[in-house]
Amino acid sequence: MQSQQDRYKAPARWLHWLVAVLVLAMVPVGFLMVQQGIGRSLQNALFLFHKNMGVVVALLVLLRVLYRWRNPPPPLPASLPSWQRRVSAATHGLLYALIVLMPLSGYVRVRAGGFPIEVLDRLGVGSLLPRSEALANTAKSLHYAGALALVVLLALHIGAALQHGLIKRDGIMGRMWPPHR
Repeated sequence: MQSQQDRYKAPARWLHWLVAVLVLAMVPVGFLMVQQGIGRSLQNALFLFHKNMGVVVALLVLLRVLYRWRNPPPPLPASLPSWQRRVSAATHGLLYALIVLMPLSGYVRVRAGGFPIEVLDRLGVGSLLPRSEALANTAKSLHYAGALALVVLLALHIGAALQHGLIKRDGIMGRMWPPHR
């Protein structure tokens, strides 16, 4: 059984799982919404969901980063091999970078492309960028490459969590799961 000091605090766990659920929903939606032949109304609904949930993810990520800055995570168990510590640190660092990059590149792609972000428009938050097809295309390419990298890192992260939780049963997964007690 783990001590409370070995576990992430409840706000960190809740923010982790909220972002996780949204990202796990947004990745397939993002890939599906750009496919040809899925029907205009479905495609529009998927774009609407993806863009506006991107705003929610951006806000949750900002909260996560600020919370983590003020509340460092508990240390990994001393029994964890050093190579796993390095892989864990690199994976988490890259995941954080990507979950910051994805909403930013999505925002730039949409706004520089001259498209609305309905939730921001309703709140009176206008575009912070001029319309620029070149900038929109660069952001689109960055967003796509980031999505591919995110899929790989998510698979690594989820695979490692499941390995620790279901196979090794060493308490690593229990640091973040469940989101509450």
